[in-house]
Amino acid sequence: MRFVAVGVVNSAFGFGLFALLQLTLGHVVHYLVILTVAQVVSILEAYVLQRWLVFRVRGRWWRELVRFSSVYAVSFAINLVVLPLLVEVAHLPVLLSQAMVMVGTALGSFVAHRSFTFRRPAVATDVPGSPAPGGDS
Repeated sequence: MRFVAVGVVNSAFGFGLFALLQLTLGHVVHYLVILTVAQVVSILEAYVLQRWLVFRVRGRWWRELVRFSSVYAVSFAINLVVLPLLVEVAHLPVLLSQAMVMVGTALGSFVAHRSFTFRRPAVATDVPGSPAPGGDS
């Protein structure tokens, strides 16, 4: 549930920033440049909220930021391909196209963050052949 709540906030922030930039600067700046700026800012915002509220981890922030960014680099690459296809080939509006791409990548980012970015090694509780805690061997 925390991921869903933070995901909604992250998505609203990222799309809101993209929409704001597109509506204010879209007549002078290409939408892929706007996408790039919005993506960088949104990745930093999303990292802070997911680390703090969703996965509740401490330490190793620099390593996790690199992993986190790499997950979004894949998402960004997909976005850079699909967004122009929807806008230039399918002739859909930029904001509608971006909303469609964003919805399509949200679930994949959660799975990647859970299994890659914020993954912690499992703690062995009962290893066969090892002495029991406090017992004699």
